Amino acid sequence: MHERIASDLRRRIANGELAVGSLVPSESQLGEQWGASRGPVRQALAALRAEGLIGGGRGKPPTVRSRAVAQPFETFLSFSSWAEGLGRIPGQRTLEIARRPASAEVADALELEEGEPVVQLLRLRLLDGTPTMIERTTFVWEVGRMLFDHECDSGSIFAFLSGQGVDLSVARHVIDAVAADAADAALLGIAQGAPLLREQRITATASGRPMERSDDRYRPDLVTFIIENSQQAGRPALARSPLDTQESTS
Repeated sequence: MHERIASDLRRRIANGELAVGSLVPSESQLGEQWGASRGPVRQALAALRAEGLIGGGRGKPPTVRSRAVAQPFETFLSFSSWAEGLGRIPGQRTLEIARRPASAEVADALELEEGEPVVQLLRLRLLDGTPTMIERTTFVWEVGRMLFDHECDSGSIFAFLSGQGVDLSVARHVIDAVAADAADAALLGIAQGAPLLREQRITATASGRPMERSDDRYRPDLVTFIIENSQQAGRPALARSPLDTQESTS
């Protein structure tokens, strides 16, 4: 029950029904809505506090602090799964898919011989209809060739490839900032030279064989990243987060 209550509150926060700064329904209101006792309600609210979505407590009514929601490994790879988990509407426009010989840089990243065939994909990703991210992905041939018979605008490519038995178990992410070039600016509707958040990723099998190399560029007024760590955790958790539009433009 507490997971259902927490999931519904995340959805309401993500879609703006509960805006940043607004009061969260009280324990009694949530209990009445869900037919739940105080225990599950308090568990749900505690989970949202731990995620940084709400604040308050100690006699103060809880309020919405942020719309940033962390997500597990598989939804970081999949833009569609991440957006849907927030109650947002993902979209994509496939602009190019092509077989090309691997450049020296691509060959090094994917552990191939220079000139070996690879498949390169260019997609514009949308969040609630707004251009949000440019995805430039290169797959090794044996994986990428599956996409020529797939409708790439139908949703998550990660989910499709996983369903075909492709092992995408391990990823290494590098995050930095770049200036939008002419192509970035035209696709995202921003000024050339505007700052973008870039996530460069190598995705590999469980045994470490590279399958995919990606260069994803995000509008920083719409998406940011969160890194969570603790003394108990062996590794920090990396999460992608949408920014509150009103908050980011104020």
